[in-house]
Amino acid sequence: MPTVRDFVAFLDDVAPLSLAEEWDNVGLLVGDQRRPVARVMTCLTLTPPTVAEAVEHDADLVVVHHPLPFQPLRRMTTETAVGAMLLELIAAGVAVYSAHTAFDSAAEGINHRLAQGVGLRGIAPLVPGEGVLGTGRTGWLETPTPLAVLAENVKQFLAIERIALVGEPQREVRLVGITCGAADDLLRPAIDAGCDCVLLGEARFHTCLEAEAAGISLLLPGHYASERFAMESLAGVLNRQFPQIEVWPARREMDPLRWH
Repeated sequence: MPTVRDFVAFLDDVAPLSLAEEWDNVGLLVGDQRRPVARVMTCLTLTPPTVAEAVEHDADLVVVHHPLPFQPLRRMTTETAVGAMLLELIAAGVAVYSAHTAFDSAAEGINHRLAQGVGLRGIAPLVPGEGVLGTGRTGWLETPTPLAVLAENVKQFLAIERIALVGEPQREVRLVGITCGAADDLLRPAIDAGCDCVLLGEARFHTCLEAEAAGISLLLPGHYASERFAMESLAGVLNRQFPQIEVWPARREMDPLRWH
């Protein structure tokens, strides 16, 4: 039976931690590397429902995108949500691993998968790094495409019903920037790269205004939708690498945002 150490080594191959941003908290965050692993759950974020699912289904390891803990803890008690979740996981012997921004930027990570999923060609880093692949992605569409058509393609790939747009729906776009999650700071590199459009998970109001003023379109499917699909795919990757164990994407995880 594989151990936590085996998963740590494999996940570092999938998303080398050297790709993570300096401010990030990545790697094995909770657990004993010597512990055998028979069941693994993947999820985007550890919340009371996903923690309960991991514990109830006897997961030995949770591979989560957003780190928990993220900030250094001065104390760990049940008086805080983070403390209560970590104590519950520790009591049940559940290890926690997060690659976060390393998985965003990896060769087969979230941004690359997004770029492939919406049909981009010539995929390359939006912000190249020294000795690493780089942050975000750019790519071009085979033919100039109306923003509204690209929006429909994104909706289909991510299996979502709604997407927010900045820009005229009929404006044709060809060079597209990709950055999952919350990445307002990558708008300027996308503008400098000459992108016609940027697909990012979410953006602040003033980022939308800046894009509008610069004449660059935005597609905003939501933070959850822009990343959750990749954690579902990662469950399949882990299952193929470790076929003798059970791996599943969290079934109780939901986008906290609702539209009426």
